[in-house]
Amino acid sequence: MVESIMKILAINGSHRGTAGYTHFLIDKLFEGAKQKGATCEEIALAELDIKICRGCGVCRIEEHLSKCIYEEIDDIAMVFYKMRKADIIIYATPIYVFNMSGLMKVFIDRMNVTGESSEIRLSESGLFFHHVNKEICSKPFVTIMCCDNFEDETSKSVVTYFKTFSRFMDAPHVGTIIRRSGKLAGHGLNSEKEKKYPKIIASHQAVENAGKELATLGKIRSKTQRKASREIIPVPFFNVLKKFKWFKKIALKKAKGL
Repeated sequence: MVESIMKILAINGSHRGTAGYTHFLIDKLFEGAKQKGATCEEIALAELDIKICRGCGVCRIEEHLSKCIYEEIDDIAMVFYKMRKADIIIYATPIYVFNMSGLMKVFIDRMNVTGESSEIRLSESGLFFHHVNKEICSKPFVTIMCCDNFEDETSKSVVTYFKTFSRFMDAPHVGTIIRRSGKLAGHGLNSEKEKKYPKIIASHQAVENAGKELATLGKIRSKTQRKASREIIPVPFFNVLKKFKWFKKIALKKAKGL
């Protein structure tokens, strides 16, 4: 019996495309997945022409049903084709103003064309919603988020968004990696910082291990998610101390040399 090869597709929502930290994290995860035999592909939205959904409603007209007016002139059909062929989707985005990038949101908005809004249904989680194209919208998915801020609050809206996405789309959410303090980590491009801060090396190794688990288990273990998303600030108990305003005031004064 021949085992099927896991196909992983990453949608990179960074405006920096393959030059940013988002790409670095995708690539690190792919390193692990490829070691376990998976085939991996990254789509950088910054390199494509994905037009904004106009909400024109033409895709709801019977003679033009589920076909966007832009479908033949931009790259969305190509992305949807690759999503159909994939086993797991990775939605990867930097955090911009406490949310996903505009590129990622524009892309997700275009999924609107794939569902039939006149066909009302209940999702598997019991929510009223319309028909969805399961070959595109319901694939198991992983979210990767990165930002320079170390505050947990920074990425909270994106975490909540994809939990909701999962419930309405009947898409199993099989892993979340949140890499805060990206500047301290050198955005994955500064090996000298990794040597100085072993926690950074351990975090990036956990991302690679996450790829191995995706390829073999179809999900990322909770323990691996925590390691990949661990706090890397080199201060003992920082993950607890950062919750206190008095500590932040002291840290701020020290950072300013006061």
